[in-house]
Amino acid sequence: MEQTNSQRGSEALWLEAAYELLTESGVEAVKVMPLAKRLGLSRTSFYWHFKDRDALLEAMIQKWEEKNTGNLIARVEAYADSIVEAILNLFDCWLDNSLFDSDLDLAIRNWARNDPALQKRLDLADKRRQDALTAMFERFGFDPSQARVRALTVMYTQIGYISMKIREDQATRIANIPDYVQVFTDQRPTAADIERFESRHKRSG
Repeated sequence: MEQTNSQRGSEALWLEAAYELLTESGVEAVKVMPLAKRLGLSRTSFYWHFKDRDALLEAMIQKWEEKNTGNLIARVEAYADSIVEAILNLFDCWLDNSLFDSDLDLAIRNWARNDPALQKRLDLADKRRQDALTAMFERFGFDPSQARVRALTVMYTQIGYISMKIREDQATRIANIPDYVQVFTDQRPTAADIERFESRHKRSG
């Protein structure tokens, strides 16, 4: 007897459950039977949506590439009048989980340690992020060497936050942002800069 949609779930539902297992326990935990049990669905329901486990894993990697790397580059390339505004555009990613998922980024980095093919994709993603950040600094007059080092400083700081699993409430993180902006750009954001930034996150929060 053919299963109904409610009996087999949706692709998005299976992906979300896989994401939860990946971020909680690592890629080895992402298997069809545990997913089916978590969702209260039959094992065969999985195959309505994915050819096999590898197809599910690929879908999660693509989600990470599109969401984290894609959105980060889009924010870096967004219109800005100054390097301060440009770096604050990037900082949207650190406060808005719909733009950048830190838990997913850490899970992918941990997974890649034992998966050479994924490590190559991670290296490419990091190179794309670095190139976009370097171009951002160059756009506002930093020479190429300075631009590259500042780009790496931004990247390494955020990867450190993610890897160390730093947990800050939003108010604390926003309070620290003017100092981070100054460290990264040598320029202090104005009160108006911070007010515009905060207003975006009051709306999204």
